[in-house]
Amino acid sequence: MTSLLTPWRTWHRPLVVCAALMLGLLVISAVGLIVDSRTLLDESVWVKPMKFGFAFALYAGTLAWLLTKLTKGRRLGWWVGTVFALAAITEVGVITLQAARGTFSHFNADQTDPVTLAVEPILTYGVMIIVIAQLIIAIVVLIQRTGGPALNRAIRAGLGLATAGMLIPLYWMLTEIHPRTVTDANGNSVPMYQGHGIGDPDGHGMPITNWSVTGGDFRVPHFFALHGIQALLLITAALAALSTKRAWLRDEQVRARLVGSAALGYSGLVAVVTWQAGRGQSLIHPDAMTLVAFAAVLLVTTVTTALVIIRAQRVPSVAAETAKPQLAAH
Repeated sequence: MTSLLTPWRTWHRPLVVCAALMLGLLVISAVGLIVDSRTLLDESVWVKPMKFGFAFALYAGTLAWLLTKLTKGRRLGWWVGTVFALAAITEVGVITLQAARGTFSHFNADQTDPVTLAVEPILTYGVMIIVIAQLIIAIVVLIQRTGGPALNRAIRAGLGLATAGMLIPLYWMLTEIHPRTVTDANGNSVPMYQGHGIGDPDGHGMPITNWSVTGGDFRVPHFFALHGIQALLLITAALAALSTKRAWLRDEQVRARLVGSAALGYSGLVAVVTWQAGRGQSLIHPDAMTLVAFAAVLLVTTVTTALVIIRAQRVPSVAAETAKPQLAAH
């Protein structure tokens, strides 16, 4: 458990600042939801900044903690983390600016708006910089051990999922082109070259997430994959906490296997929702094949988890016995 806890003052400072700014944006967006009635595609203009603020606050905070775990390439990690923070702040800043103006940020092809013309390259290259920085951080983490086996597995699997989550939207943006004209919050017609929906470019979204209910939506696998690392870290922390009460969990290898099982199941979930979205199917309207795929992922995850638990309980580990004095000391 102690390997998960690092004093926050040692965290990567630019990423901490980034996370703090994103939390501030959450407050501003919440106020905007209340006092500003303008909408874009039937949702408040402030929903998108709120969602990006939440996502980047969570992810930047995770990276700020993760970079304290590096034993190799710490200097490279610091600089790449700084680039990530600056790119994220710029990207979300542009999204917020366009929202405040009552118009679209991504996919906006309006050649008559000088502000849109100025910020579109920032959005395009900002995404590329964030993805490249994420790839470098993932590689740096892969070449070293950042903690015990369970924590290592959670971090590596989580970063792999997050990287996939960033690449999935790029794939659809390059392969699915849906030019059309929509109306912004000011009543102006705006040409768009792409949309989030698959089958229905704009979709008719769910509350808060605005994920399409009339077709597929690449934001669904993007969200699940991007935040897989937080889910796996929470599972790792929960297992470490439970190990004080369950002797069979005191073996680090047992906890690592359970984290691996969770990572397998979570990866399966991401694969299914990606496949579902690619077929133009809404998350909340799965067909029989999708339900079978979800059931298969659940079954495999349950069986692998059960096998790990049964084996751990039947074969008391020597490591578990030797861990007792260490746990008592803490």
